[in-house]
Amino acid sequence: MSIATAQAHPNIAFIKYWGNRDDNLRLPVNGSISMNLDGLFTRTTVNFSASISTDSLLINSKSITGKGLDRVSYILDLVREMAKINEKAEVTSENNFPAGAGIASSAAAFAALALASSRAAGLTLSEAQLSVLARRGSGSASRSIPAGFVEWQMGQNEADSYAFSIAPVDHWNLVDCVAIVSSSHKKIGSTEGHAIAGTSPLQNARVTDAPRRIEICRNAILKKDFEAFANIIEHDSDMMHSVMMTSNPPLMYWQSATVEIFHQVREWRASGLPVGYTVDAGANVHVLCLGEYAKDVEKRLREIPGVSNVLVAGVGGGARLV
Repeated sequence: MSIATAQAHPNIAFIKYWGNRDDNLRLPVNGSISMNLDGLFTRTTVNFSASISTDSLLINSKSITGKGLDRVSYILDLVREMAKINEKAEVTSENNFPAGAGIASSAAAFAALALASSRAAGLTLSEAQLSVLARRGSGSASRSIPAGFVEWQMGQNEADSYAFSIAPVDHWNLVDCVAIVSSSHKKIGSTEGHAIAGTSPLQNARVTDAPRRIEICRNAILKKDFEAFANIIEHDSDMMHSVMMTSNPPLMYWQSATVEIFHQVREWRASGLPVGYTVDAGANVHVLCLGEYAKDVEKRLREIPGVSNVLVAGVGGGARLV
């Protein structure tokens, strides 16, 4: 059999995915909108071979077994089924940003895995098919397949819940300054979090209102209306974290520095700086701004106590073969 290498970017969700209507298929309870993050990437090589007796996984030169390997083998099994092959695979992966810390490492990982494994198995899948395959490993991975600004439609079923570009990479010069307040692996991952989202009494209100927020966000991106964009992404992020904090058991990802950044960002925007925040399932804060202000925003973030680093990323392309 053959070998293939693919690279994909993490993405930051502006309208969040939180909760599934089918946990196994990772079919979301609402659609979402995101942007791929340029410069941050996962690169994955898949080698199917008759001489390999069992699937293996190396991430950043470390051998992974247990749940991590199981999730990868699950995707490999789907690919083997599609390609009608039986060979086991060696999977080698590396990322250049912290994993498991709310920077969508699993999104980049499963997008790269979907492309590399399908190609190594001799399949040529469409973008929508790749998005569906990546989604089975991690819901948000569906959004790391297309390029630029991306919308994941919840769909009616397994085949039509996929992501597509709503605007290309060069549509709007947005920059994400990711304030790292914790690079340690979170205790409760997103998969477990999605499973308990429905225990929050606020989840139903969040989901019911999602189409309105998606439309506002999509329009703000297409019209490059930063004020509308900042307001809706903060509103949506706060809603998701409200659901997390009121689920059973409650999830509190924020740290004191996280909240301090919220206050600062809102003050900066009130004084005329085009910035807005959003937070995934973690403590790190994604501070979005127009490209020409990125250096200023990065400098300000680095001065906030508790911020250990700031990753700066523009709009990224889609998953690609290397």
